[in-house]
Amino acid sequence: MSGNGVKKVAEVAAKAGKAIDWEGMAKMLVSDEARKEFNTLRRTFEDVNHQLQTKFSQEPQPIDWDEDTKHEINAGIEIPKYVDTVTPQYKPKFDALLVELKEAEKESLKESERIEKELAELQEMKKNISTMTADEYFAKHPEVKQKFDDEIRNDNWGY
Repeated sequence: MSGNGVKKVAEVAAKAGKAIDWEGMAKMLVSDEARKEFNTLRRTFEDVNHQLQTKFSQEPQPIDWDEDTKHEINAGIEIPKYVDTVTPQYKPKFDALLVELKEAEKESLKESERIEKELAELQEMKKNISTMTADEYFAKHPEVKQKFDDEIRNDNWGY
């Protein structure tokens, strides 16, 4: 319980003890055994009430955290220093992979530029294919014209 909660319990117990009419209840008892039990109940109540008012009504002592930190709990435990034995072993391999990655990146950028140009040419050709003549096509692709000329010269008509 917190300090305030215990104080409230002690105050309520004190008020309850004052509000009980012990003498009036004792007069109502008929047998000796009942009086004996009643007196035991009254003494027990007064003992508990006294304990609540004395022990639990006191302010708890504040914790001195500075004092607690002086007493190092783990003073006997020694934590070893971390020595990195893995990184030096793999550092050259990692650096080589980084260089290889940069070269691959440059090559992929060049390849993507080439593919983009080829795609633009194909889109242009697709747009103009219905109106394009063979001479216009051969002008853009001289290697195809050369292949056809070689086949005609060698009398190889693609059969």
